[in-house]
Formats: sequence, structure tokens, C-alpha cells
Amino acid sequence: MEEIKGSPDYNWFRSTVPLKRLQYPVYWDLLEFCDGFRKLLDHLQLDKVHLFGASLGGFLAQKFAECTYKSPRVHSLILCNSFSDTSIFNQTWTANSFWLMPAFMLKKIVLGNFAKGPVDPKMADAIDFMVDRLESLNQSELASRLTLNCQNSYVEPHKIKDVTVTIIDVFDQSALSLEAKEEMYKLYPNARRAHLKTGGNFPYLCRSAEVNLYIQIHLRQFHGTRYAAISPSMVSAEELEVQKSHLSNDRDSDDDQ
Repeated sequence: MEEIKGSPDYNWFRSTVPLKRLQYPVYWDLLEFCDGFRKLLDHLQLDKVHLFGASLGGFLAQKFAECTYKSPRVHSLILCNSFSDTSIFNQTWTANSFWLMPAFMLKKIVLGNFAKGPVDPKMADAIDFMVDRLESLNQSELASRLTLNCQNSYVEPHKIKDVTVTIIDVFDQSALSLEAKEEMYKLYPNARRAHLKTGGNFPYLCRSAEVNLYIQIHLRQFHGTRYAAISPSMVSAEELEVQKSHLSNDRDSDDDQ
């Protein structure tokens, strides 16, 4: 296992090659979502992609890779604060009733997972941004996302064992338990790990520089292949040397410990 460590670390999905940010429509079933996403890739004429997914987005990315394993559409995954089994939320028994609940109750459920207490300014801004985004979703959008998040399902790792994976997580408080993180490590024993000292639930917003660095490191292994996701002109020789030195120093530090 190669482990990447970093200093303290949009939305539901980001795919790269080319880089896109997606706001998907209302789906009530995981297979329905996977079929819709496959049709989008077909429309964009993308045969295989690299996917970045945070929280539910990471789970959906894994399920899409699993769903298409017989004719692979996912070349690699970057999973940020994500999970592999919806049972960790203890809401599978209510998943089929979210569509009946009013929007204010659904928002209360989501807000219950947001960090409480003092946080640094960047994390506070990230939370404020996500609260604004939450307010922009209607009842059906909220209910469908909670349904996908909580309906009984888990990732079957043997179907995506050939997909390259990087796992990004945080050491401070987030909606995911330590047990959920450990389960991800067990599921992907050969994955690269990128640890952030802080970042809460939204490190891709409040620690975007560090997360973007890890994304670049993940994608660099595909340079020179047909699945290269970063133009060589975007990465200077100096930056490459600095990042190689950074990783080398981290590994030396781990060996010393």
C-alpha cells in the first residue's frame, strides 16, 4: 500500500477526462442513477473516465463502477470522505419514506450531520456554502438524495478490483465514523491514502488546495496513456520535482516512525 500524507485538507460528483461537474436529476434507485450516468457518458462520447466523489458522490461512483464492471466505464476513483455500505447511517428502514416527508424535515436530517461548535474561517465558509446549496434544493431533490444515501446497499469490491483508487479522508470530526473509514481501507487494501489533519465534512471546499494536489498526484500515474487526464503543459517541471520531493519526505518520515 502506498500512503500519502498531507497538511490540513464540488459537488456530488466530478468526473475527469474532460473535467465536468454534474448536478444530476432526481433518482430514486441506484440502478436508475447508474443507467442515467451511463447515458450521459455515452452522450459525451466518453468510453472510460476518472471519477472524484465526496460522501454520497463517492458511494455512487463506486456503485457505477460496480454496475458497469462487465464493460468497464471507470478507469479510476478518488473517494473523499466516502463510504461503501449505507447501513452505517442506520436509516435503511426509513429510506422508502423520505419521499413523503416535507422539505423542512429533510433539511433537518441533513443539517444534523454538519459540524457543531467552533471551526476555522474556511470551514465555516464551506458550511455556509453547503447550507445555501441545501436551501436551493426542492423536496424531491432532497428526498431522492437521502433515499440513495440510505437505501440498503453496499459495494461489491470483487467487481471493481481492477480500478485504481485513492482514498482521501480527514482526521477531525466528520459524518463518517472511524469504523466506516476502516471498512474503506479493508475494501481497497491497495489504494493510495491521502490524510488531511482537518477539513470536516467538506475538505474539497475548505482544503481545496490540498485536495487538488492529491487529485493531481492520483492522475499523474496515467500520464502517457490514452487515459491521461492532465495536459503536460499544465504541470511544470519544477512542480513535479517539488511534489516528488514532498512524497519522498513523507515516506521517509513514516519509515523513521
